[in-house]
Formats: sequence, structure tokens, C-alpha cells
Amino acid sequence: MLDAFLQGAHQVFAFDTLIYMLIGSVAGIVAAAIPGFTVTMAIILTLPLTFAMEPLQGISVMLSVYVGGYTGGLISAALLGIPGTPSSVATTFDAFPMARKGEPGRALSLGVWASFFGTLISTVVLIVAAPPLAVVAVRLGPWEYFSLIVFALTIVASLVGNSLIRGLIAGVIGLGIATIGPDPMMGRPRLTFDMDLLAPGLPFLVVLIGIFAISQLLGEVEIHGKKVNHALIPKSIDFKTWEVMREVLMRPVNLLRSSMVGVVIGALPGAGGSIANLLAYDQAKRSSKTPEAFGQGTADGVVASEAGNSATAGGGLIPLISLGIPGSAVDAILMASLMVHGVSVGPRLILDHADLVYGMFIALTVASFMMLVVCVASMRLFLRVTDIPKQFIVPTVMICCVIGAFALNNRVSDLYLLGAIGLVGYILKCLDYPLAPLVLGVILGPIAETNLRRALMSDGDWTVFLTRPISALLLAAAVLSVVFSIRSIWKSRKNENGKNSAPA
Repeated sequence: MLDAFLQGAHQVFAFDTLIYMLIGSVAGIVAAAIPGFTVTMAIILTLPLTFAMEPLQGISVMLSVYVGGYTGGLISAALLGIPGTPSSVATTFDAFPMARKGEPGRALSLGVWASFFGTLISTVVLIVAAPPLAVVAVRLGPWEYFSLIVFALTIVASLVGNSLIRGLIAGVIGLGIATIGPDPMMGRPRLTFDMDLLAPGLPFLVVLIGIFAISQLLGEVEIHGKKVNHALIPKSIDFKTWEVMREVLMRPVNLLRSSMVGVVIGALPGAGGSIANLLAYDQAKRSSKTPEAFGQGTADGVVASEAGNSATAGGGLIPLISLGIPGSAVDAILMASLMVHGVSVGPRLILDHADLVYGMFIALTVASFMMLVVCVASMRLFLRVTDIPKQFIVPTVMICCVIGAFALNNRVSDLYLLGAIGLVGYILKCLDYPLAPLVLGVILGPIAETNLRRALMSDGDWTVFLTRPISALLLAAAVLSVVFSIRSIWKSRKNENGKNSAPA
């Protein structure tokens, strides 16, 4: 264990790795500060640049982008009232009013410090929880893994988007995409329609870039010209860094509770920062002695939101490292990065590649410190990112997407697939279908299929899935997840109808 820790530390603290991580932190903050560009997109654009790096070096850079991205979203949220990323939605509730009251520096500093402490708390939980969970996970068989993925798919559908049906349909589309090409066990072609384009299957990264990046860029082109920003960047902003740090630490209960909400939500497959910041904010408001202050520019609201979304970084890595299941779309890309480097992701990851896993723990900690230093030192400079016109950003990012998709296999045909998948993603987005279940369906589909077939090859009796205790428990949890989702949606609609029918 000590040797693995030292090996991981040696690789992370190499000079070139630290430089690349610093660049990654800056890139993540800048990308997230631009409204409409998400952390996911920043990670996707970074991935092709890490192909030539060592596995731990590449994953360290991506973790830096990850941590920086979760913090960068608060810049436009606080100053423009527009969340830079979905994970900063709740930050606008209080950071923007605080900025309008003449305290933009305090709003930004509160968010930066809350993000820093939230990431550190989630890293500690990750270090404590992931290794023992992985030891238990290696004792599970294909029956338990298949049931676990069924459970994960139901959680995805229930937590993402406003409609359970749309979430399930998106997940099924993702599973369908995953079946195109050679099957994972025998290599026989499926759903290729004798087309050379589909014969090797749909490359996972091309699907990711198309679904998340291209569809988002098409949306940006559509709304180009609409005046949506309201500039609120004063010429002089006062940052009282250390004073604000004490202000954050004076709220230990709120900070710890919000961070734990982020860890738990991050560990749930399909959830992530976009849900964690809202739940953490809601819990902080419910627990406050002055709930009426929320929404008026209170520090508790900013701390809760930013600690909650940043803590999902460590939480999302728990199922990835211990079970080989990504907690969010961003974790799925991190998983893909490891697979590109030939690292098999699963319960044996921490046993077979202990130096890599301990290196990831160290890199996450280093990335949080880098984010803090970069934000405190350069906040005024980053504020100007929000002024860059979209007509310069969109073509630049589009070119990066095309280069990244082509660089994966050096195949022109992948660019056709990229365009087609991006168009499909854009249409689904316009129809209000959540895209995360689709991508996670693409990721989890082959894993589910492989474990299902292995289980049936070992024992053709389907009832084994119900007679093995852990498998039965997971399937029961999947059923309960769907039932509670339907019940929640039904109650929400009932309340909404009640409000609409109430006399004015």
C-alpha cells in the first residue's frame, strides 16, 4: 500500500504533470465560466489531448479540468445571473443578489472557498469508502453485476429530467446504440445492415462528443443573436480572501451537510452536480433559522450550492473505482480515458492498479489546491471570459470536437457518425429528452449484456437472479426506485394541478 502510494505520488508530483494539471485547472475554470459550455464538454475536449500521456498523467489532467470546471460555473452565476454550468443553478439564487447588492467579490470568494472545502471533504470520503467497497465488490458474481446495472439504469431514468418516460426512452436508445457492431462475447455483427460504416460499431467517444458537444453547439448557433446576458461586472472588485475563508468555516454544519449531499448524489449513477447543488441548497434552507433570507443574497445559500456541486467530484469516483460504474457522464469520460490507455476498469482496479488509484486520490487533492490558487490569483482576469462573443467560441470548439473525433481512430467515417449522432442529440434535446441516460445506456449496455450472458452460461436458470440475496436486493431496489419515481411525479403533478386550479 505504501509503495503504491509513493509510486502514485511520484507520478503526480512530476514537474510536467503539475504543469499540465495547472493548464487543466485554468481550462476547466474558463470553459465553465462561459454560459452554455458545461464541465462535460470541457472534459471531452481535453480527452484527445491526453492520448499521448501516461494513464495517471492523463487522468490527473482531466481531474484538474473536472475540479476547475465545477468552480468556474459560479463566475457567470454570480455576476450575470446565468449559471455557467447546470451544477451552478442554485448558486445564482443568492450569489447574484449578493453581487447586485455591491458584493461581487464576496460572492465569488464564498463560492471558491466552499468549492475547495467541498472537494477536500469528498476526497476524504472517497479514500475511506472506495477501497473496502472494492474488496466486497470482487466477491460479487455476474448475477449481482447485472442486477446492479439494472438498478443503476432505473436511477438514471428517475433522477435526470422532468419525465420518467423520457428518461427511460433515452436510456433504451442508448442501449440500442450499444448493440450496434460486433457483440462483446462472440464478435458477431449486429444491426450493421451490411454497412461498412457501422461494422466496427459506434466508437464510444464519438458518441460522447456528438451527444454532448455537437448538440450543444448546434443549440448555441440557434440562439445566436438573442440578447440574454446582462453584464454586471464592475470595474473594481474587492476580494477579501482570508476574511471570506473564515466566514465559510464559521458555517461547519452547512458546509459538511452540503458536502455529504454532494458525495451521496455524486455516487449515484446518473445524478451529479446539477442535482447536488439544488438538493444541498434545499437542505440548507430547510435547516436554516432564517429561511426567508434565502434568495436574497445570503452566504449560506452560496456555500451550500458550491460545496454540494464540488463534492460530487469525489463522490462520483467512488462507484467508478470500487465497482467500475460511472457516477455521471463526466465520470464515464474519465472511465473511457482509462480504457483508452488499456486500463481495465472494474472492482479489481484498485487491486491491480493500486498506484494509479492512489495517484488519482492525490491528483484530486492537488487539483483542488490548484483551483483555489488559480481562482484567488486570477479571478479578475477570468471575469473577462464572459465577454468573449459566441461567434468566436462556437467555431473554435467545433474544430476541437472534429479533431478529437478523428484523432481517436484516424477514420473519416467517424466524422460522419459524429455529425449524425450530434444531430440526433440536438433533436432529442429540443424534444426535452435528457441526454445523460442515453450516454450511460451506451456505457452500461455492454457491461450488462456481458454479465447477463456470463450468468446464463454458468446457470441457465433465470430464478438465480432472485435467489442470490444481493442480486435480489438490487433488483428490489430497482423496482422501488421506479415506484418512488412514479409516485414522486404523480404527487408533483397533483400539487401543480392544485395550484393551477386554486382561485386567484
